[in-house]
Formats: sequence, structure tokens, C-alpha cells
Amino acid sequence: MRPIPLTWLYVPGDRPEVVAKALVAGADVVVVDLEDAVAPARKAYARAATAELLAEPQSPSPGHVRPAVQVRVNALGTPLSDADLRALAPLPGLAGLRLPKVTSPADVIRAAERAAPHDGGAPALHALLETALGIERAHAIATAHPALRGVSIGEADLRADLGVREDAGLDWARSRVIVAARAAALPAPPQSVHPDIRDTDGLAASCAHGRTLGFLGRAAIHPRQLPVIERAYLPTAQEIEQAESVLKAAASEEGAFALPDGRLVDRAVVEQARRTLTLAGSRP
Repeated sequence: MRPIPLTWLYVPGDRPEVVAKALVAGADVVVVDLEDAVAPARKAYARAATAELLAEPQSPSPGHVRPAVQVRVNALGTPLSDADLRALAPLPGLAGLRLPKVTSPADVIRAAERAAPHDGGAPALHALLETALGIERAHAIATAHPALRGVSIGEADLRADLGVREDAGLDWARSRVIVAARAAALPAPPQSVHPDIRDTDGLAASCAHGRTLGFLGRAAIHPRQLPVIERAYLPTAQEIEQAESVLKAAASEEGAFALPDGRLVDRAVVEQARRTLTLAGSRP
């Protein structure tokens, strides 16, 4: 897994053969979905198959590298999610749990309590905000528990809840969650999935827009979407060159100063340059 993940590939938990392919598809994180992608009659099988996968450590052997594996559990507060949390949280191959339709800090706290193994704390938790109420409480959710490592939006459910038809109608909610995450000292959220796996041009345009809002990376539902997301979110050669020039000049300057091309450089610009080069360093 690269130091800064950019791609999260969702796969149905009741199809182990698809999960196996996803593990070698090039995603930074594979998200095994036990919720929406699995029919009710196959929930128990999906949990058992996922537990078998996660029984191995995240790096089963020194010569074997596989992406981090997270699991999206079933709807919180139900017997299904309680069983998911108890069965999967202690397993050595689990990198994190994604909690669907979080609407309050109490949802995160209860999930953390149920997921905490007897000999330690809860695994990394990631809250998915998919309702108007969840968006409204974004910062309170983002600061709900030390085990919470990220928040992001589930746009299909949010779109239905808000009755939004045009994509631009979600921009306010997107910005609210991005600001809430950063205010809580969490990573910038990844974008929600682009549902049309054939529309790579639309995906690229959507990623470009998401990057301007402050997202970092994106969830995917098919391997063909992964390189499009990476190209959109990795720094360009020009951005890397500019960042290097800023840091080189900052090494011999104090306070605010101007570059030869007239650009003003202060502490914020320097920090942004460092972030750019850190992300560029995660390039495969």
C-alpha cells in the first residue's frame, strides 16, 4: 500500500473469486462489501468468506504484498452489523471497518465498543455519511472516537435522501464533509464512486472537479476506474516542479518572500508544497 492511498476498490463479500481478483487489480485499498452488494440470504456466507480471507495477516509473508483490506459492515444497530463487528474486528488481516449510514456520534461510539477485541482497542473505523442528518452532524461524527480515522460521503443514498438530480446539488454537502474532516485533523476524504464503469471521460471530469473541492482519491467499483482516479489525483509534473522550487527557495529564506516569477511564498505555500511532494513520493 502506498503511503497516501488514492484508490478504494469495492467488491461483494459473497464472491471470493471476485475479491481474489480485486486484490491484484492495483487498488491501494480493497473494500469487501457486506452491505448493499450482498443479498440477505447470502449475508452469513459473505461474513464467513471474509473472515477466512482476513484470518491471514495483512502481509501474509515477506515476499507477498497485498493491498490493505477494509470491510463495509451491514447497517449499524442491527444483528447483522453486530455479528460482522464481533467476527471481523479481531482478525489480523483487517485494515479497517467502514460504517454505513452513520447519522450521529453515538453510532461511531457503539460500533467502536462492539468492535473492540478483548485484548485491545477497536480497529480503524471509517464513517460513511449518506443522509442529510449525517451531513449536518459531520464534525461531531468526525470527532466522536479516537478509533475513527476518516469520514466520507455515500452519494447514491445522499442523493436519494435530498431528492437531488443534478450533480452540482451535492457540492455543498461535499464541502461540508471535507471541512469537517480537516477540522477534526482527519485525512481529506475520498470521493464517492462514479456509478458508470464505462464512462471514463465522465469519471475523469468528476475527479478533476472533486480535486478542486478538496477531495483526495476516490472509491471505485471496477478496476478500469483505478488508473483514471490515479491520474486525476497524483500531482502533475508541473505541480511537482513548482513545489520543488518553493522548497528550494524556502531553505534559504525566512518569513514571506517572492519567487523570481513573482509568486508570493509564505508558510501556507510551503506546507502545500510539502504535501504535493509527499503525494508525488507515493507514486508507484
